[in-house]
Amino acid sequence: MHDIASRVYNHNWKIDPIVRSLIDTDFYKLLMAQTVFRNHPKANVTFNLINRSTHVPLANLIDEGELREQLDHIRTLSLSRGESTWLRGNMFYGKRSMFRSDFMEWFENLKMPAYHLERRGDQYELTFEGSWPEVMMWEIPALAVIMELRSRAVLKGMGKFELQVLYARAMTRLWEKIEDLRQVENLRVADFGTRRRHSHMWQDWCVQAMREGLGEKFVGTSNCLIAKRHELEAIGTNAHELPMVYSALAEGDEELAQAPYKVLSDWQAEHDGNLRIILPDTYGTRGFLDNAPDWLTSWTGIRIDSGNPEKVAEYALEWWEKRGEDPKEKLLIFSDGLDAPEIKRLHDMFAHRCKVSFGWGTMLTNDFKHLVEDNALAPFSLVCKATSANGQPTVKLSDNPRKAMGPQDQIDRYKRVFGVGEQEEIDVFV
Repeated sequence: MHDIASRVYNHNWKIDPIVRSLIDTDFYKLLMAQTVFRNHPKANVTFNLINRSTHVPLANLIDEGELREQLDHIRTLSLSRGESTWLRGNMFYGKRSMFRSDFMEWFENLKMPAYHLERRGDQYELTFEGSWPEVMMWEIPALAVIMELRSRAVLKGMGKFELQVLYARAMTRLWEKIEDLRQVENLRVADFGTRRRHSHMWQDWCVQAMREGLGEKFVGTSNCLIAKRHELEAIGTNAHELPMVYSALAEGDEELAQAPYKVLSDWQAEHDGNLRIILPDTYGTRGFLDNAPDWLTSWTGIRIDSGNPEKVAEYALEWWEKRGEDPKEKLLIFSDGLDAPEIKRLHDMFAHRCKVSFGWGTMLTNDFKHLVEDNALAPFSLVCKATSANGQPTVKLSDNPRKAMGPQDQIDRYKRVFGVGEQEEIDVFV
């Protein structure tokens, strides 16, 4: 186990790479990349960095030259033989050879495409444009680099003992959460914290702490490199990116209305079992479920990633019952802005009615609130989203209108097509 404080203190060489492997990414990204590679390999997609927490002046904190060095280093990376062997031969979700040979050959030869970086006021404009399978691979490493460079900027100048105390406090805070969760019977929780982690080393430490402290209640990590390193389950399915881009590629309102289901039809052609998880909130959970084809009711579960989690969960359970399914045989995965108290509360509410699991993200791998002066290490909401496809803007509505994105005229159109009415606004924390 690394001495994190000493490592942070010794950031004094030319470049200490933040991302050192192309599999230092989330598992769902690779699963989605294979689907995209198969179905839309030539779609031209643009991704943009979006700082929802504009009070965090990233361009004032992070040196542009250092940011470019980190991004340029990622462009030198390629899969190692060991990483390729792991992806080709490891068992994921009970299935060996999850990744097809043609996709693996593509991935083994991938060099990350170019990026565009420009300072605008106190923020950075960071853009990736190109073929969808290539540019989508930038999302996770770009976020990891920005988040860790922000951490380094805040910690720069702190002495070794000060850093040791800081990390001791953060470790104690996490361990207390683990001790609290240890009391929850039949808990299933995974690390979903790659995208907005404090640092790679810190995420690795958090995963090891969860493994020791929770035992079998800790079911794995979304981070492929950490899963490989510690022989853990790699966890993940799909994300909003797929319906957002499929919808932007749709021609006309009728095709648009069917786009989210086309995503899952393509997904079903490749995956079964616990990989058949519905993420219904891209354009509103209620409308999605109300209009869903019957074949979706047989899927394993639903992931809840926005809106009021209790209300969305209740609606999901009602939907299964109305469609003749037994909710006790279904899985609800909660993954929106969780921390230990919320995990316990939701588990108590739903674990006796269905299967329940939790994807614990930012507040697992980046809870440094109030541990430094001016709360300068508090987590914040940073995303890297697909913003256009073949020249058409993407749109996300979410179950929380504060997470909506896209041009207003297109947001209005999507609300009409998907029948989205009034929505409850909830503060976006991370």
